[in-house]
Amino acid sequence: MTVATTLEISDLHVSLAGRPVLDQLSLRVEPGEFLGLIGPNGAGKTTLFRSILGLIRPVAGQITVAGTRVDKARGALGYVPQRHDFAWDFPISVHDTVLTGRTRSIGWLRRPKLADFEAVATALDLVRLTELADRPIGELSGGQRQRVLVARALTTDPSLLLLDEPFTGLDIPSTELLLDLFAQLAAQGVSIIMSTHNLAEAMEVCNRVVLLNGRIVADGPPEQLRDPALWQKVFGVSATSPLLKVVGAA
Repeated sequence: MTVATTLEISDLHVSLAGRPVLDQLSLRVEPGEFLGLIGPNGAGKTTLFRSILGLIRPVAGQITVAGTRVDKARGALGYVPQRHDFAWDFPISVHDTVLTGRTRSIGWLRRPKLADFEAVATALDLVRLTELADRPIGELSGGQRQRVLVARALTTDPSLLLLDEPFTGLDIPSTELLLDLFAQLAAQGVSIIMSTHNLAEAMEVCNRVVLLNGRIVADGPPEQLRDPALWQKVFGVSATSPLLKVVGAA
């Protein structure tokens, strides 16, 4: 049986306040790929994520997730925002925070069902937070908070997981735990796109890397993206920049 492409973007054009941000962007992501999305500030990484999530209407182009338009495929999408984008001072438990990931399937003003609680329990177990389910989120460490956001995104059993700077400010044990989890998910067929400024990390852990700066400059396995000219073009750095050593292009 043929496995459907997880994400397909065709000739995407996006403008914000009349300014072009993404131009002629086409991208296919297959099941089980762990893709690192790399580019300088303002390259369009966040805009691309918001377009995939259906939060921005493109000027032109088409996006499908598992063969379905994004406005009808949100159950197939999991999104992990940056930690500072979440209200950690809100008086809510770890369990109930993760349960909010099921809001669309539960429905507004409806009570969660057994399947919803089972999905939360499974997600908490995956990120190893079961013992902290009743703890207020305001009492969590940075690594625990990141794991809560990942668990919340996993409650819908997504086929595509979007990660926005997931390791920023995390200690090594928390990073390793999440990397192991992402590798496990990819092995199970979940497609992962990770936006990150940690270039060395992306080149090490991702099986595919996309260099983005308004449009896709390069796309391929990390070992095929060692040409220093690519990185100079994307980041506007010189031939002697330390960045080239970080990504193994010098």
